[in-house]
Amino acid sequence: MRILVTGGAGFIGSAVCRRLVLQTGAAVINVDKLTYAANLASLASIEGLESYAFLQSDICDREVMDLAFADYEPDAIIHLAAESHVDRSITRPDAFVTTNIVGTYTLLEAARTYHERLPIPRQKQFRFIHVSTDEVYGSLGPDDLFREDTPYKPSSPYSASKAASDHLALAWFRTYGLPVIVSNCSNNYGPYQFPEKLIPLTILNAIDRKPLPVYGDGRNIRDWLHVDDHAAGLIRLLYEGKPGEKYNFGGDGQRSNLEVVTQVCDVLDRLSPGAGARRSLITFVPDRPGHDARYAIDASKAHRELGWHPTRTFEQGLAETVGWYLKNRAWWERARRSVYDGSRLGLLAAQH
Repeated sequence: MRILVTGGAGFIGSAVCRRLVLQTGAAVINVDKLTYAANLASLASIEGLESYAFLQSDICDREVMDLAFADYEPDAIIHLAAESHVDRSITRPDAFVTTNIVGTYTLLEAARTYHERLPIPRQKQFRFIHVSTDEVYGSLGPDDLFREDTPYKPSSPYSASKAASDHLALAWFRTYGLPVIVSNCSNNYGPYQFPEKLIPLTILNAIDRKPLPVYGDGRNIRDWLHVDDHAAGLIRLLYEGKPGEKYNFGGDGQRSNLEVVTQVCDVLDRLSPGAGARRSLITFVPDRPGHDARYAIDASKAHRELGWHPTRTFEQGLAETVGWYLKNRAWWERARRSVYDGSRLGLLAAQH
């Protein structure tokens, strides 16, 4: 298969590209604008291979997207390009509206034009995988789970922009017959994640023995999914997913933010011991505006229809992830030095 991956230089996108090229034998063209969180070093293992190509472009550029489809003639798209950090969406929502909504619309239209020109057998095989988040569903109570039919109730500019893009994608299936499949995943973690997100930020601060910020009281709960397990699920959608359907991917790893930070400290103390336990670095800071209390995924549809299951427990995956950051300082030091120094993002003026 020839797969067009948008946002392939990002965290999840690079995992998808590596897995497609190295484990499935697919040919990949990676379309990425190379914004602040992108890193081509995450693709070093496949750079230069005949089955991998890179195109630096904005998905909002319709002319370039049309040319990419015409030149590369993909059998499927995995659409991952997005602005994804909630804190940044609070202070700069315009970029999220542009990339996540306008960009998705532009890509859907380019794909529709391309799809309509394909021979009938290739039209039937074509797939547009639209990758989204569980945050579109809003905040859960203490016991419920997000299911594919859970009503949308986004809380942040980020989740609202992703909700809008989900609705666009499914409308293009219902109105135009574009074979779209939507996935909604829980919080991802793993190697190559940009250090603004909770787990890599905590790991890097703890390595350097800096304060470990925890929002509010730290009781907000997330379901954690290793990025490689997520990538495997997205690829399974190419072969087993049904157009017009939604699939939730979760890691069955619910933890409070405070539990996650504490576990990072304990793993680091075991792998890289030093002067004193790192738990002493935990610092409670003002909460995020509109902070959802709990996310939890019911992934039974993906288990049942795709034969997909996560392969790691959270403890296994976290230990692997901490070990990776310890061994790959050169990868993250550039970002910490020149792009993001770990300072707090997303505060309203009244909270400063």
